[in-house]
Amino acid sequence: MRPPAAKGRRRAAGTRNAITSRKAAKAARKVKASTSITAGNKVNKVRAAVRTTTTAKAARQSAAIERGEQTIRRLRAELAQVRRRLAELQASADTDFLLGIFNRRGFERELSRAIAYIKRYHTKAAVIMLDLDRLKPINDTFGHAAGDEVLKAVAATLAKMIRASDVVGRLGGDEFAVLLWNLSETDARAKAQALEQAIDALSFSFDGRVVTAGASAGLAILGPQADTRRVLEEADSAMYVRKAQRRHEAKA
Repeated sequence: MRPPAAKGRRRAAGTRNAITSRKAAKAARKVKASTSITAGNKVNKVRAAVRTTTTAKAARQSAAIERGEQTIRRLRAELAQVRRRLAELQASADTDFLLGIFNRRGFERELSRAIAYIKRYHTKAAVIMLDLDRLKPINDTFGHAAGDEVLKAVAATLAKMIRASDVVGRLGGDEFAVLLWNLSETDARAKAQALEQAIDALSFSFDGRVVTAGASAGLAILGPQADTRRVLEEADSAMYVRKAQRRHEAKA
């Protein structure tokens, strides 16, 4: 049988060991908790950094997209402006600057379109060419400002006597042309005569003198075999025949 003192020492040693174990376990728990907190903080910092990086990247991408869209809008506006300018230049190239009607280039373009339409749809049209009889003497006697007034009055008269679908142009100098849609040859000849008479009826007062310009008209009928050059040549030839006839009538 062991003495009481030995038993007391064993109990004391067991108690110390238990206390030490509990302290070790507690310390281990603290270390584990601290480690967990530290790891958690690190994870949170990493997540926060990732979120910050992602947000910054998204912001940069959004800014890049906005800059791209602004560039596209600017380029579209510039393109629209260039197209408007081209249209203005095209209109200017096809328009007589003095009279505001088609020049030869513009009229020939419209005539070519009309011929293509006639060939496809078998419609009818006519071209009347008019040449002023006395514009040169007016220019020589009263100056080109007087001649310009005559030209403006003739252009206004022709525009007033045609339909919206018809076309009038100045081919150059004192020569005009009219493209008329859907007219028989009989009606076209009557129209040529009416245009002649309307221009003959115009009178002008320069330096106290009353003068007239007069006009001779030639006709060409557009058919499926027509082309721009031949139509204008035919109308021009007919106009000169008519001019000679009018001179003969004036002398008679």
